[in-house]
Amino acid sequence: MSNDNVGRSQFLSRFYVSRETCARLDIYHAELVRWTERINLISRASVAEIWQRHFADSAQLLALAGTAQGQWADFGAGAGFPGLVIAALDPTRQMTLVESDQRKCAFLLTTAQKMGLSVNVVSKRIEQCPPLQAQVISARALAALDQLLAYAERHLAKGGICLFPKGIQAESELTAARKAWHIVCDLVPSQSDPNATILKIREFARVSA
Repeated sequence: MSNDNVGRSQFLSRFYVSRETCARLDIYHAELVRWTERINLISRASVAEIWQRHFADSAQLLALAGTAQGQWADFGAGAGFPGLVIAALDPTRQMTLVESDQRKCAFLLTTAQKMGLSVNVVSKRIEQCPPLQAQVISARALAALDQLLAYAERHLAKGGICLFPKGIQAESELTAARKAWHIVCDLVPSQSDPNATILKIREFARVSA
């Protein structure tokens, strides 16, 4: 059994997804592989590890969002991580994917349609979008925490949360960001990468000059 087939089996066992959800993710996987041959969605090295490296890494954010309802905005959606994975797992969520690259937007729209998902794809730079009033904001491998908070400040609804997966530098990014921001944050160990951490930010505000 290939590494990705093992990853698929482990994913389905861990997240207890329905047959319909599994079918959506299989379509997503096939489209991801197909489009990566044409445009740079993911590294060629990670194509054989999509279920574990990308799908499982994204799916763990759903539980961290808890009962938060309303719109979920995924910044720098790119190949759809985590936004399109979350939408596949919970199609009832209002998912907005913000991505400035036109080719990646085409991928997101085409793939969501084939998966039978209704998502909103915004083909603009984050700072050019009208305020989204999102209850959840996510961003994966997009920017340093300080910049992510600057993006989120405009778009997060009152009482909303930010979910930012980070690598081994998570704590140093948090320390650096606290020079400019007051931050109330939980550091959640990633379940898919022992060297990674998810920053669950419950409150933040600019430090007064």
